[in-house]
Amino acid sequence: MTDGSDEFRLVSPPIDKEGKLPRKYTGEGQGAKKNLSPPLEWYNMPEGTKSLALIVQDLDGGEPDGPMMPWAHWVVINIPPTLKGLPEGFSGKEEDMGGDYAGIKEGNNDWKIPGWSGPMLPPPVHSHGHRFEFKLYALDDQLHLGNKVTKDKVLEAIEGHVLGEAVLMATF
Repeated sequence: MTDGSDEFRLVSPPIDKEGKLPRKYTGEGQGAKKNLSPPLEWYNMPEGTKSLALIVQDLDGGEPDGPMMPWAHWVVINIPPTLKGLPEGFSGKEEDMGGDYAGIKEGNNDWKIPGWSGPMLPPPVHSHGHRFEFKLYALDDQLHLGNKVTKDKVLEAIEGHVLGEAVLMATF
């Protein structure tokens, strides 16, 4: 039996134990900072990890008048294994931060724009409780996907290269 202390895991300190994504990381309401990405930390990366890829999606998303389907809010690849997390507001700043952050690439989300886009509930469905999944993949290689990185391209490229997955669930 393992107590889970050595499992590959992903956490975001501001997400409380109820799993609510704080409003400042969303795109709506009072206190929303408009596309401020939340801080993330990870632990117990699998041995042999050469890079990390992150896909964040609203599992209850989709177009307002279309079927419900996972909707990507953030796609990040080539996170070096030397990093133990991404700071708050990281999205869009990898060049400014330099060092190990400089090689990280943010792909396009499902709005077809690069970087983090905070969740907003489409009117008229202001029903909260969307499930928001942060999934971090430990890979045995770097990804070379050219300029246009998307969730689908990443999922295709990592096939056969995943050493481990860490999932953090939140709701908004």
